[in-house]
Amino acid sequence: MTHVYQDHYFHRAKKEHFLARAVYKLEEIQLRYKLLKPGYRVLDLGAFPGSWLQFCSNLVGPRGLVLGVDLKQITHTFPPHVVCLQRDVMAPGFLEELADRFAPFEVVLSDMAPATSGIRVADSARSALLVEQALQVARLTLKPNGHFLAKIFQGTDFHDLLPEVKKAFHQVKVVKPAASRKQSKEVYILALSFKKTDEGG
Repeated sequence: MTHVYQDHYFHRAKKEHFLARAVYKLEEIQLRYKLLKPGYRVLDLGAFPGSWLQFCSNLVGPRGLVLGVDLKQITHTFPPHVVCLQRDVMAPGFLEELADRFAPFEVVLSDMAPATSGIRVADSARSALLVEQALQVARLTLKPNGHFLAKIFQGTDFHDLLPEVKKAFHQVKVVKPAASRKQSKEVYILALSFKKTDEGG
C-alpha cells in the first residue's frame, strides 16, 4: 500500500531538490520569526537526511556555520560551512565535545524524534526526553539572546517541560507548521532570546 506521505510537500521537496519535506516546517517558522541570519552559527540535532542543513546553509551563508548531528550517517555533500557529526546526543562526552569544538551558537534546532512504538504515552515520554537533552545542549551552547526550536510529541510530559523552557528564554511559543501532518501529535516549542547566565541559563 502506498503511504499518503507523498503529499504536496513531498513532491515540492523533490522538485526543489530538498532532501525531505520537513524543510517546509522550518521554512514557515523562519518566515514568521526570522530565527536564522547571515553569519549565524547553527546547531541542528536530529539532522538526517539533511533538508534543514540545506535550508540553514543557504541562509547563514559561507560566513556562518551549520553543524548537523544525527545517529545516522549523513551522506549528502554540503558546502564547506556545513559540518556533519554521527553522534548520539545522549552519549557521555557529547556536550563537552560541542562546547570545546563548536560552541557558541546563535540557534539550536532539534528535529529529533524517537523510534515510535505506536503507544502514544510511551512515544510522547521518549520525545520529551530528547527535548530535555536538546534543552540542556541549548543552555550550555547558546549565546545570550540565542534561539531554540525543538520538535515534541504532545503528551503529559510536554506540559511539564514547557515551564522549564520558559525559565531559560524570554519568549516561548508552541507552533504547529502547516507542513506537519494533520494527524501527527508533533508540535514545535519555539523559544526566543536566551537568558544567558554564568550557570548556562
